[in-house]
Amino acid sequence: MTRDEIISKVHVIFMDGFEVEEDLLKADAQLGNDLGLDSLDGVDLVVAIEKDFGCRIPEEAAKSMVSLQDIYDYIDSDLEQSV
Repeated sequence: MTRDEIISKVHVIFMDGFEVEEDLLKADAQLGNDLGLDSLDGVDLVVAIEKDFGCRIPEEAAKSMVSLQDIYDYIDSDLEQSV
């Protein structure tokens, strides 16, 4: 999966699952401050990412994800390791 495909799929999760407007979805967007996610949304987000990408996100890794860039990087790294 290419980086662009990862980004596109993550954006769909945010638009469909959290009703975030597409124009807010920038790499440096903060999940809480910019996109309005709270801690419960964070749990739902982890579940959605794990389901859509077939990966497992440990709690510590999830806590360190504060921007969209962090999510893209984690998924990219995880998919690379599983090849």
